[in-house]
Amino acid sequence: MHPGMPSDEVTDAIALIEMQRQYRAKETGLAAACSEALRKLHELLAAAQPAAQPPGTGHLADTEAVMIEIKRVTKLAGSASQSAMSKRGRPGRQQPASHPRGPRNILRSKGRRTMGRRGDR
Repeated sequence: MHPGMPSDEVTDAIALIEMQRQYRAKETGLAAACSEALRKLHELLAAAQPAAQPPGTGHLADTEAVMIEIKRVTKLAGSASQSAMSKRGRPGRQQPASHPRGPRNILRSKGRRTMGRRGDR
């Protein structure tokens, strides 16, 4: 192991947490997936702290790698919440629900007459 490189165990743990986050984001949404990933990363950080390892084992690189990943996921979670807020619009104002087949044409009765209509003009 190089002095500036995190250990293989920490690198593998970070990669596993990221894969789980991506999978959970498809199931539960990005905010919930990031929350769970951040919880796991903080647990990994606590395990990688210098007090838990003897000196000279590269624990500083492990701690730094986990901190970088925590910052990345935190930023990702922040952008997810910002996009969710912008999609909602103003609070207290409800936007009309869209029709599944597109916008409703209110003027569609003009033009053709229905069958059976009397021709009194």
